[in-house]
Amino acid sequence: MAEVLLFHHAQGLTPGVIAFADELRAAGHTVHTPDLFDGQTFASIDEGMAHIKASGFDELRARGVRTADDLPNDLVYAGMSFGEAIAQELAQTRPGARGALLFFSAIPISGEWAFGPWPTGVPVQIHGMDNDPIFVGEGDIDAAREIVANVDDAELFLYPGDQHYFADSSLPSYDPDATALLTERVLAFLARV
Repeated sequence: MAEVLLFHHAQGLTPGVIAFADELRAAGHTVHTPDLFDGQTFASIDEGMAHIKASGFDELRARGVRTADDLPNDLVYAGMSFGEAIAQELAQTRPGARGALLFFSAIPISGEWAFGPWPTGVPVQIHGMDNDPIFVGEGDIDAAREIVANVDDAELFLYPGDQHYFADSSLPSYDPDATALLTERVLAFLARV
């Protein structure tokens, strides 16, 4: 069984993020879900992003990275949108990563924002909707395709739809069918890493 460090999205550690983690736990995996917003959740992405901006994106990201300090090195790092940046940074820079699960977002592995090359032997799955105005419209899909083109064990899964946080069952953007397929793919990934 895998040990997973899952970072929440910009709306916070919502009941839907916890429910997703509980699905993985029910399959026998250990899942850590740090709350980077100290219990605060937000009604919209815009409100959550305003909180991130006011708190300092880099400070929150660094805080997320520090949550790994007290955990073993052989983790699978997972993150939803805002939390994806933290998961990707840890997967690319912390020795011993077993894998990465990147939900609704991806950062290029080359260029100004890159954390460096993808480490050899660290598999990655990336999940997003094919008409999500953030994932597709803001270029994350291009970063995802760059990762898939340059990493031996990398998969990009696109789901039909235009929602960003589609796997958060506590939000109006929730898509149960897409989430069921995403969860099936994630569990298969965790079973092999």
